[in-house]
Order: sequence, then structure tokens, then C-alpha cells
Amino acid sequence: MNKKWIYYAGLTIVSIIWGANFGVSRSAMETFDPILFSFFRFGMAVPLFFLLLKIKEGNVGVPWKVALKLAVIGLVGVTGLEIAVMYSIKYTTLANASLLNVAPWPIFAALFAPFFVKEGFSKRLAVGGAAAIVGVTCIILGGAEGLNLSSEHMTGNLLAFGISIVGALYNLACMPLMKQYSPLRVSTWFIFFGALFMIPFTRGSWAKVDWSALQLGHYSAIAYNVILCTVVAFIVWNACMLKIGAARANFFRYVVPAAAVVAGVIFFDEGVTISQLVGAVFMAAGLVWISTEKKPQPALSRTILPEALTEQGRT
Repeated sequence: MNKKWIYYAGLTIVSIIWGANFGVSRSAMETFDPILFSFFRFGMAVPLFFLLLKIKEGNVGVPWKVALKLAVIGLVGVTGLEIAVMYSIKYTTLANASLLNVAPWPIFAALFAPFFVKEGFSKRLAVGGAAAIVGVTCIILGGAEGLNLSSEHMTGNLLAFGISIVGALYNLACMPLMKQYSPLRVSTWFIFFGALFMIPFTRGSWAKVDWSALQLGHYSAIAYNVILCTVVAFIVWNACMLKIGAARANFFRYVVPAAAVVAGVIFFDEGVTISQLVGAVFMAAGLVWISTEKKPQPALSRTILPEALTEQGRT
């Protein structure tokens, strides 16, 4: 029996977790500097990752050459992207940042995939992806802000668009490593390096926090970010992406803004427009169309790098 639906369900659940985090974390951002809050998210997740890795696989090490690769991935994919997202929001509208960050990401993942992995790009994926793009655009632009392409937002717009390119490359760079190692091991190490490189950017932020005023809501937001948004989400996302391919997996990022809209309704009584509802239908139809493909192309080449055959002690 084909169990690929489990992987699509996993991607959808992770995207919902990430989208709901917009509502969970919004109030916490009034107390914590965004970069400091990001450091809490990844830094506090590192011990949990290493503990899980030790329990599940018996050891936690990787060869130093692989560690260097994961250090670059962590620097770019965690430290760099997290900080870039914060500044893109600062220099442009939230709608612009969301659209230019989210919408092009799967497209670039599909375009760059042949340089990293062996993936097919079927007509079904193209049609479903196009429907999903239309849907997520309606969801984002259907909000109160809409799209603003004025020159004052150009820096933020370009930064948000660049995030989608770098993010796609970061996802694809993980794929060959996850073929040699487990998604858990790869996630553990690049998040470790990402948190490590983030430390210098938190200077000056610690003293600004009124630690005595922290309430249960702040601790709950941190716990949600550490356990669900990072530990659970990264392991599940990477494992599912490995099974179905980066191009297909990344289209499910379009669930994130839809979940964020729902979170806004639940936490902040924000409204939902007709355009957003129509967009949700298009997006859902596109993702269902992608996920029901009977014979998706293999996510990775069957050829394994020679070093993978000699490094038996890694798992």
C-alpha cells in the first residue's frame, strides 16, 4: 500500500504549526527582540536534538568535512535567513514580505533541484503548483495591507525575494546529506551551528528584557517555538521532504500564510475576506492535485556518494 499520503500530511501539519506561530509569537515580540527570540527558539532546541539523536542512533558525531558543510548550511539557512526575515519585515509591508518570501520559494526549489538531486517535474506538479501560487497570492493580498511596490519598500522587497532564492538553495543543500545521514542528524547539526552563529547578533538584547515581568504566555510561546516549531517541525519536514522531493514538499509552504490567517482570526479577531477564502480553495485544490500523483519521480538519485559507503559509524 502506498503510504505517501503520510508524508504530505506531515508537511501540511508542519506548515500549520509554522503558520499558527505568527499568532502565538506576536505578543512575545513585544517583550523580546526578534533576533533574541529566534535565538531562544533554536538555541534551546539544540540540547533536545542531541538528546534525541543519542537515544535514537547511539552517537551524535559527524565527520569534520560534513560538519563544515552543515556549518555553512546553518549559517545561511538558520542564522542568515532568520535575520533576513526580520529585516525584510522591517523595510517593507508584512504582505509584501510574505508574498515575495513564500510564493517564489517552491519555484526556485524546482528550478535549482537538478543541481542537487534527481527529481522529475511533471505536468501535474506544474498545474497544481500554479493553482497553489494563485491561491497563496489571493490569501496574502486579500488582507488589509495588499501589495505595495513603492520605492520606499524596495529594499525590503528585494530582501524578501532574495530569501526565497537562498531558502530554496538551503533546502536543496540538505537533500544529499540526508541521503547519507538521517534527517535527525542533519537537522541537529545545522541547527546547532545556526544557533551558535546567532549569538553575536543578540548582544545588547538581553539587558532590554524585563525578566521579572515574564508571564506564562511568554514561556508558552517559547516552548511552542522550541518543541513544535523547531524540534518536531524540522525533523518531520526534512524526513517528508526526503521521501517526496524538495520541489513537491516546498509547495506545501503555501499552507503557512493560510494558517497564519486562521491564527489571526483565533487570537486577534481579525477578519477573513472573500479573496482569502477563494485563495484557500485554489491553494487546497493545487496541493491535493500534487499529492494525488500516482507515480511521482524519485526524489534522489540512486547513486550514493562513495564516502557514504565508508563512513559506517555515522548512524
